Amino acid sequence: MRASDAERERVAETLREAVAEGRLEMEEFEHRLEATYKARTHGELEPLVRDLPAPGTQLDPVGPAPAPAATGSAVRWADRIGKPATSRGAFAVWGGFGRRGNWTVGRKFTAFTMWGGGEIDLREANFEDREVVIRCFTIMGGMRVTVPPELNAEVRGIGIMGGFGERSKDAGAASPDSPRVRITGFALMGGVGVERKRSKAQKQRLRDAERARELDRERGRERGRLEKGEGDRY
Repeated sequence: MRASDAERERVAETLREAVAEGRLEMEEFEHRLEATYKARTHGELEPLVRDLPAPGTQLDPVGPAPAPAATGSAVRWADRIGKPATSRGAFAVWGGFGRRGNWTVGRKFTAFTMWGGGEIDLREANFEDREVVIRCFTIMGGMRVTVPPELNAEVRGIGIMGGFGERSKDAGAASPDSPRVRITGFALMGGVGVERKRSKAQKQRLRDAERARELDRERGRERGRLEKGEGDRY
């Protein structure tokens, strides 16, 4: 069956979502996008998005239009909530600990350091529950909690001859579907810092998404010039 312009545009939108989420590399995205606009039938369109699932549904590349792409880092929080916890606490004395990368934080996570330091990185983490409490206690030590800008994080801690606070390196509004994380505790002659910051992978995905949008805009302008040229000939 012959494909319409609207169906080609829906497939192109799915590809743009995929590159924003990190599912496609830019080189592969450009190749598939070019093939999309050259496609003339449904049989040519379908393989281009067969391995790219739509959020929460089975992908239908020539059916109803897909949901709009998420903003920011295009985080799909539903995929990161409700997994079994891999860690519920951390402890360090005269040393340090780290929780970073692809790990799952328990609904109650307790961290303690004395004469040491710790790092809790939630940018690529999963969550056992939609409501999570992280309790940070440090005595003559330091602890850093890094969260993505889109995470709904509330910081309430006490600093005694020390500090317990939040600062933002990457400003951004919390996503309504993100988990709610409460960060509490106290720092005695030490500090607990909460920082909003994007990961390198998220920054790269944002750059790739912007590049994809610019490439798509350029292709649209090129199609417009070609259509105008064909119209002038008539």
